[in-house]
Amino acid sequence: MLNHNKSAQIFAEGTKYIPGGVNTAHRILDPPMVFNRAQGSKIYDVDGNEYIDYHAAFSPILLGHCYPRVQERVKEAIDQFDLFGAGATELEISAAAKIVEHVPSVEKVLFCNSGSEATYHAVRLSRAVTGRKKIIKFQGCYHGWHDSLLMNVASSAEKLGTIDGLSAGSLQEEQENTIVLPFNDLDAVQDAARGGDIAMVILEPIPHNIGCLLPKPGYLAGLREICNEYGVILVFDEVITGFRHHIGGLQALWDVTPDLTTMGKAMANGYPLAAIGGKEELMDRFTTAGGDVYFSGTFNAHPASMAAVLATVEVLETENVYEHIFSLGEQMRKGLQEINDELGIEACVTGFGSAFITYFMSPPIEQYSDMLRNDKEKFIAYRRGMIERGFFMMPTNLKRNVISFSHTEDEVEQTLNAAKEVLRNLQ
Repeated sequence: MLNHNKSAQIFAEGTKYIPGGVNTAHRILDPPMVFNRAQGSKIYDVDGNEYIDYHAAFSPILLGHCYPRVQERVKEAIDQFDLFGAGATELEISAAAKIVEHVPSVEKVLFCNSGSEATYHAVRLSRAVTGRKKIIKFQGCYHGWHDSLLMNVASSAEKLGTIDGLSAGSLQEEQENTIVLPFNDLDAVQDAARGGDIAMVILEPIPHNIGCLLPKPGYLAGLREICNEYGVILVFDEVITGFRHHIGGLQALWDVTPDLTTMGKAMANGYPLAAIGGKEELMDRFTTAGGDVYFSGTFNAHPASMAAVLATVEVLETENVYEHIFSLGEQMRKGLQEINDELGIEACVTGFGSAFITYFMSPPIEQYSDMLRNDKEKFIAYRRGMIERGFFMMPTNLKRNVISFSHTEDEVEQTLNAAKEVLRNLQ
């Protein structure tokens, strides 16, 4: 067993000043862990333990921790300036140009600091443009912490088909304007849109917040057609999928163009940054362009984050990042499935590109309700066993794992060997 004594002591001290000892609910770990260093594919805790990292801070770490080209550009930026709070910098204009160049739906873009901010702006803009109130989201998709979307993610069976809000204090009247539908069901979307008053449809093209729920062939294109028919704004929340799977997002890979796109996480390789982009006539409704939809934020387009996104995109443009991480992802998924099959464990290993996850259940997995068959206890026990062997996988039910450009084939093989040992012990 790894020693976590120092982490436990520091964490206990932290709970005196920080509610629960962490600044995001999803960072809670048992046992508590306090980290102090990261480099490449690895992270380190204060007890001196080293881990090959497959959590990647919930996916932003695309190139690897403290990736040299990104770090150098950030250091150059912060040595020149910090924050002006007026006018613009050349960095943010250059970064915006890169996003417009690569993401098909984006004719103009605005930067903010978190995916939640970006999706909040998407909701408000869609309602302003259409003059309608209601929005459609899908069971299992997570789009941030605001009332209109903070519902129906990892719901229990009895909560399916109801408003399953995630926080006390949310306004019921706000939640009642959100229609929650099952993913991969076009008929349900068609029926809801036919009723009118739908301002937007928002979805993760791959719902990675519940691991990896792949869209059926034609599903995304079908959503595009329905939104066109009823004058509904189609929003792809590519906060996770954008940049991790393609420099232009999944919309570029699968040739389906939404009206608006929200982005974040991997676009700046771990620095705080998000964005909303889309058609010019929509984006010009924001007050930054003299429109009537308010957009503001003191730290928007912070120079350090702008330097990070420029460096990240330049690496994606010039290196074989996607070839490498997709290859390792396939190696991992194939190896894990073979191990489970060999041991006679009921498991379905799935994923896309650099993402992988083992559900302890049999296929098919077409909707969130299918995931209720996952063996939650075995899922978490497996992740904890991997952590104890030096492979960090978030020990939370349904959370995905991801691979970075800094990972190697040898590290994947090490991981597979450890996984075989852990899974054998779980039988």
